Amino acid sequence: MVPHPGHFPALKEIIEVKEAEGLKEVEEVFMGGSPEVMGSGRGVLHAPLIDEIREQTEYAHQHGIKMNIAMNSTCTGGHHLTFEGFKMFKWYFSELNKAGIDGVIVAEPYLVELLRDFPMKTIVSVLSYVDAPQRAKFFEDLGADVITVDTNINRHFELLRGIVKAVNCDIRVIVNEGCLYRCPFRYFHYNLASHLSSLNQPRSPLFAPDFYFDKCTNIRLRDPVQIIKSAWIRPEDIKVYEAIGIKSFKLSGRTKAVNWIIDCMRSYSHRSFKGNLLEILDCPQMLRYMFYIENEKLEGCIEQWKGCKKICNECGYCDALTKEVLTYLK
Repeated sequence: MVPHPGHFPALKEIIEVKEAEGLKEVEEVFMGGSPEVMGSGRGVLHAPLIDEIREQTEYAHQHGIKMNIAMNSTCTGGHHLTFEGFKMFKWYFSELNKAGIDGVIVAEPYLVELLRDFPMKTIVSVLSYVDAPQRAKFFEDLGADVITVDTNINRHFELLRGIVKAVNCDIRVIVNEGCLYRCPFRYFHYNLASHLSSLNQPRSPLFAPDFYFDKCTNIRLRDPVQIIKSAWIRPEDIKVYEAIGIKSFKLSGRTKAVNWIIDCMRSYSHRSFKGNLLEILDCPQMLRYMFYIENEKLEGCIEQWKGCKKICNECGYCDALTKEVLTYLK
């Protein structure tokens, strides 16, 4: 599933490259919905109205691509639980369904249940923080068709196997997120993004300094081993996840330039990338100008991470690996 910035020219460019290069594994795109209805985990660069959503969805379907809408705000200020909020979401889901949308990405369990009344797929967001079989089962029982697991467990293979076995719905992993492993700011950062991307909460600021972004960037600049510990998945290592029953993979980065999205789509479709791994990770983009991580040197590291107990203070593997594969750029 490929991120889409939301404007029609970007969708056309993504699909044109997919078809021209025969990238058969690209099956879905996703974009943000209307901020007047609900925010999301990212800023919305282009917020298409229902008519444009219908038009883009029809175009995607003509080319064999499914269209999904992200409505994965982690906070709505309680508005969704009011009668007015209930009516608004029922109306909007109905309009998305009429527009031909294939799936809706939500984090709020209440909305997972609400989507049961519609034929669209219910896709549980990574921001629901599904990190255990029990939690996955709860969401499946609520109505989930697809569960995007918490990226923090991308390298916890026993947990991933357990989740796959515990549910019948599809399990999806995000492959190129570069956030800090076990980031202390994650919940609060996405709450901030949810408020800043929403226009239906009058007390939300239109702009706020992004303390969390600056802080986590600073941590990696001072301690680059944190980049290696992040839960990204190399294009070459997708096969390891397929071997445990995961067949659905998502690219992060719908706020990025379409050329960058296409480069990532190409690399992960070909299961191969040569160069600086930071070029295809959805993390602070300035890091690629500070560090060079040669992707080829990471070959085989997944075998260590498959059995890693994640007790970093007793291990030291990633510290040693950082010294071997990371170069400071001047």
